[in-house]
Amino acid sequence: MGSPVLKLVVQRVALGLLLLLAVSVLIFLGTQALPGDVAEAILGQAATAQALANLRESLGLNDPAHVRYFRWLGGVLQGDLGVALTNGQDIAEAMGKRLGNTLFLAFWAAVIAVPLAILLGLLAVRYQGRWPDKVISAATLSTISLPEFVVGYIVMYFVGVRWRLFPPTAMIFDGMPWTERLHAIALPVTVLVLVVLAHMMRMTRAAILNVMQSAYIETAELKGLTQMTVIWRHAFPNAIAPVVNVVMLNLAYLVVGVVEVEVVFVYPRMGQYLVDHVSKRDLPVVQACGLVFAAVYIGLNLIADIVSILANPRLRHPK
Repeated sequence: MGSPVLKLVVQRVALGLLLLLAVSVLIFLGTQALPGDVAEAILGQAATAQALANLRESLGLNDPAHVRYFRWLGGVLQGDLGVALTNGQDIAEAMGKRLGNTLFLAFWAAVIAVPLAILLGLLAVRYQGRWPDKVISAATLSTISLPEFVVGYIVMYFVGVRWRLFPPTAMIFDGMPWTERLHAIALPVTVLVLVVLAHMMRMTRAAILNVMQSAYIETAELKGLTQMTVIWRHAFPNAIAPVVNVVMLNLAYLVVGVVEVEVVFVYPRMGQYLVDHVSKRDLPVVQACGLVFAAVYIGLNLIADIVSILANPRLRHPK
């Protein structure tokens, strides 16, 4: 790796950390703007004014906003996400199990969806305008046109209830063997694959078709190479940057954006954990979840930027 590449990577990492700091400020300000009172949510509407005042004082809610922000940020930098106001549970411990479940589900969905999307995109380019291209495009568009929860209920009904191939709900527990976990999450993985497949396939197809108009592709064809060889060896490597970007965005979506799938299949993930504590006005939990989600998005986009730099000679050797 040459010094220009190293410099660009360091710049991207620094910008990512700066962006994460800015996002932490926005998350804190957003949680402070949430309607309702944490003390009332904990004690109930029948609580006396003195009890509410005492609880606000004990929770530090009477401190100025900037003091509370830097106190929270200092704890985050030390690995302490705080405790939930509603039940006193350690947030890092509670999030750890759910984050592990989230990453487990997202990993297996990505393992299936990413190679399949790239393969279908290559086939759609190879048979552009012919029936395989039309069938692939129609099938993927049909899945992307439906909301996630509708796809979830359709898959649950046919695969889980009518045909009884897999359990209709993704019930998992500590100590469960990973093979049984895979069997339990088969339906939510299927739904997630169907949801993200179309985005990645269509971007792969569009990026490769754009590269296929280049002069060096015509040169490769004049050399007598087969069309699939031209697509795989010459077009796809030069279309990797936009493909990687859309893949990373969809991977981030798999981690943070599928609350409906969690609810449909009763899967204990981060999204449902966040929604539950937003309704309770549990600000430390909301802030911690928001920061983790932001870190996932920024981290995956950072990886996409670095891969784009390494895959593009013009970025590796800027003039």
